[in-house]
Amino acid sequence: MKPAILCAVLGAALLVASCNKQENAAAPPPFALTQDAMGRYCGMNVLEHPGPKGQIILQQVPEAIWFSSARDTLAFTMLPEEPRDIAAIYVSDMSKAPTWDEPGAENWIDAKTAFFVIGSARRGGMGTEEAVPFSSEADARAFAGEHGGRVVRFEEMPQDYILGSGAQVPPEGTGAAEETTDTQGHNHG
Repeated sequence: MKPAILCAVLGAALLVASCNKQENAAAPPPFALTQDAMGRYCGMNVLEHPGPKGQIILQQVPEAIWFSSARDTLAFTMLPEEPRDIAAIYVSDMSKAPTWDEPGAENWIDAKTAFFVIGSARRGGMGTEEAVPFSSEADARAFAGEHGGRVVRFEEMPQDYILGSGAQVPPEGTGAAEETTDTQGHNHG
């Protein structure tokens, strides 16, 4: 094999190995929630709000971006103007939370592995509808049984629930949006 071709093949192999190494790199660990955590969207202290919280760690930024709700955390991942170089997405693990008002400082779960309850009667950080995360599917289903809503995974999360009003959450198993009423009193389904 000619030296130039051999160099090109070796260079390509190293590039592929380097890319695979970056893709398989372990996610940075979550940060503990402290009094210094300020919400990205509300600008308020995250600890002042009830319900699950969130944090996102970017690849080149060695600190957490904090959110006063799990729903805001998920919104960050959907908004086109936010950075795409996400290294980790963590949300409060409500399976291990002491209470709704104090969801815990160190009980984080990777959002991509969580079971979320959406459309429940419980309100999150800023008094809005929440995506309540659990590490246990049984805990998520029990919560939905008590507070309403349905269980979805990260990859199934309806964008209109996270970014919109949340009123269009289809009942579990139907695949159809619930009937809504517009401002003039007309029903839509």
